[in-house]
Parts: sequence; structure tokens; C-alpha cells
Amino acid sequence: MDIQSNLKEIRAQLPPQVSLVAVSKFHPNEAILTAYETGQRIFGESKEQELSKKQASLPADIQWHFIGHLQTNKVKYIAPYIAMIHAVDSYKLLAEIDKQAAKCNRVIPCLLEIHIAEEESKYGFSFEACREMLETTPWKELTHVCISGVMGMATNTDDESQITNEFESLHRFFTELKATYFKDCDTFKEISMGMSHDYPLAVQAGSTMVRVGSKIFGDRVY
Repeated sequence: MDIQSNLKEIRAQLPPQVSLVAVSKFHPNEAILTAYETGQRIFGESKEQELSKKQASLPADIQWHFIGHLQTNKVKYIAPYIAMIHAVDSYKLLAEIDKQAAKCNRVIPCLLEIHIAEEESKYGFSFEACREMLETTPWKELTHVCISGVMGMATNTDDESQITNEFESLHRFFTELKATYFKDCDTFKEISMGMSHDYPLAVQAGSTMVRVGSKIFGDRVY
């Protein structure tokens, strides 16, 4: 199977309301262009330097999503062009994105990363820490970020029932946040969950955005 066939197969499995982020990190420009020529426009990267090189050399209508752990000192480099930041895991990071977006006269959509997996190595707010952040910080005063939903990664396991439970817990938490903090906010609508090995389960659990890499591009080139 080639990249274009892989993309068409995945798209055929996704409902119309689910966006596909093609995770292109560690893959060369040629692979991204092949996907682009099949109509793919949303690509996900997780390293600022790699992303900046790609953004400068690839078509201008690509929507770049930053999907990895983002350090505050890297925000200024991607703020001029990034279409969405998936992994906001602290108020400090959210405030820095707001600050850098203001300098570019932009509003940057952001997702709150929620820790739903068993692995301690994964980043993200706990449910309680996220509630506390929304209750106690002046996030509503930030005018150059738009909190557009939540993002999460399930445990890397073959146990489909566990993966489904974790995805469903994120969906329930999204519904809680929507009702409590974003009731009148039409832009709070995204649940970014599901990757190459588990995106069908994520879609069943209510994902609106899946992040698929190896299933499109094959194994990464490090």
C-alpha cells in the first residue's frame, strides 16, 4: 500500500464530522507532498525546528497542527502560522501562546490536553487539575487564544475495552466542560483522540479529530 491508497482507505472509514490530522513528524517533504496531492491539508508535527523547516518549504495552504509537548520558549517560533495547538497542559503555556499570538495579531485555537492513560510518561491535566485551572486562573481574559476542546492519548495496550473506557472518559469530561465553562461557545467542539492503532475505537467514542501517522506514511524515518 502507498501513501495515497492509505489515505483514501482511512478517509473512507471516517464519518464526515471527523477531521484527519496526518501526523507527518519525522517524514520527509516528499511524503507530505504525496499526501497533499491526494487532498490532505491538515498535518501534525511535534518538533518546532522540523516544523519550521517544513512550513517554510511546503505549500502555504497547509494547516499545521502542533501535536507534541510544547515548551513555552518555542511558542514564538510557531505562533505566526500554526493552525492549532493540541497539547496545552498548563495555564502558563496557554498564557504564553496568548502573548505570542497577540504579537502576530492572531487568535490561535488550542486544545486542553487531558491525561487519560495509565502511563505516567504521558503529559496532560488530570480531570481535577483542569477543573481547578478553569476555576482559578484568568483564562477568560486571554483574547488571542481560543480554547476549542480537549485532546487525549489512551494507554498503549492491546486491551480494547481499556482503550474504549479511556476515550469514553474523555468524551464525558468534554461534555462536562462544555456545560460548565463553554455553554455559549460554539468553537468549543473538538475532541482530539485516536491514533493509528486505535482511531476506530476513538471515533466510536465520539472523537471529532484523529491523529494518524504510521498508518498513512509507514514507519518513521528518524
